[in-house]
Amino acid sequence: MILLAMSLGVFIAQFDSQVVNLALKHIGNDLGAGVSELQWVMDVYNLLYATLLLTGGTLGDLYGRARIFMAGIALIVAGSVVCMVAPNGATLIAGRAVTGIGAALDVPTSLAILSVAYRDSAQRAHAIGIWASCNGIATALGPTVGGLVVDAAGWRAVCALVLPICALAIFLAMRWVPETRDPQGRTLDITGQLFAIAGLSALCVAAIEAPHRGWTSPTGLLSATTFIVAAALFFFVEKDKKGALVPLDIFRSHEFNAALAGAGCMTFGMYAMLFLLPLYLQNQGGLSAFSTGLVLLPMSVAFIAVSQASGMLAGKLGARVLMTAGLGCMGGGLLLLTLVSASLDLTLIEIATLVIGVGLGLNTAPVNAVAVASVPPGRSGTASGLVNTARMIGATLGIAVLGAIYAVFAAGNTTPAVMTGLRLAFLGGGCVELAGALIAALFIRPDSMKQQP
Repeated sequence: MILLAMSLGVFIAQFDSQVVNLALKHIGNDLGAGVSELQWVMDVYNLLYATLLLTGGTLGDLYGRARIFMAGIALIVAGSVVCMVAPNGATLIAGRAVTGIGAALDVPTSLAILSVAYRDSAQRAHAIGIWASCNGIATALGPTVGGLVVDAAGWRAVCALVLPICALAIFLAMRWVPETRDPQGRTLDITGQLFAIAGLSALCVAAIEAPHRGWTSPTGLLSATTFIVAAALFFFVEKDKKGALVPLDIFRSHEFNAALAGAGCMTFGMYAMLFLLPLYLQNQGGLSAFSTGLVLLPMSVAFIAVSQASGMLAGKLGARVLMTAGLGCMGGGLLLLTLVSASLDLTLIEIATLVIGVGLGLNTAPVNAVAVASVPPGRSGTASGLVNTARMIGATLGIAVLGAIYAVFAAGNTTPAVMTGLRLAFLGGGCVELAGALIAALFIRPDSMKQQP
């Protein structure tokens, strides 16, 4: 029952981040939202999820993991209800922000609860494997189920999909999950957290809004300045600070840094693709939301199938080979998508997304394993949290930067301009993925999954 409750928790967080993609066109038409507003619908969730992930785990250690887990699910419920009734884009973005905060509380505490509940190491590894596989299940179900619901009942019904799952997760947690905490040596780093949120938020504002308003506009200058100041203050206050949100000495490991870069590059191109490709398929291709979900299904199926074998392959070939091949496949798939045209070529798109799914399946497990193994055992929890933070920061910036490239051209409202913006965005995403493959090839050792002392 504990495993079921925690698996539902991570499923909810991933499903909520995926299911909205297929509804973006309908949201834009209904609420009169432009591309930049739609970017914020996606990015505010990812931004708060990324920046609050480490604090969510600390809150669980301090005040009770089951309590914080249920609070996170409750926030997802509250945010989903706000999204369901949102009369405009600003309210919808606010609702998504609340769900992002909920996910940041839900996911790290669910993993901590499993780690405590399963004392036997083999059973714990098996349980965490089932927990992690729920990400893949949510990735596969999100587009298809979301598309079906959008076509049948409208985009607001999509926001209600997680509500019964949330209710079940809270019921199981209240009934079966014992309360645990471990406050020893843990403190809340409020200052570091505030600077992290301010810096990443300013960076997103700069990436999304400055291309429209101009980099020398008040918005562009203020957001860029805020990012620089917040980043400098973050590193200043975190340096040598006991109980820091991010202990800076952890970045002395080149392999750990390479794993973070691989995680960020992986999601930078993929999440931008999941944002832009449904818009193209529905706007230029005329597909329904459900048909769009079916077009994306090969990527999800390939990811689930390959990720099941990635552990065995990593043992035989090593993490460097898998990460290089995985990020290379993702880059190659995105470059294939630069060949799309106004006349829909579903075969090309399905081949490209299949290749991306294979790459994602190859890279996901090794990048986490390398991050945890490249630091001392006492830092494994922090390393795991940081690699997931890097993953969500990559997703946030990918949607912001590549979405902005697309939006600049799409503002012309002509088919050639829209297609140019789409191709350039896919080109940018592909190049970042290939850069990640190069980093993996250069900095990941063959035995990098062996725990460092």
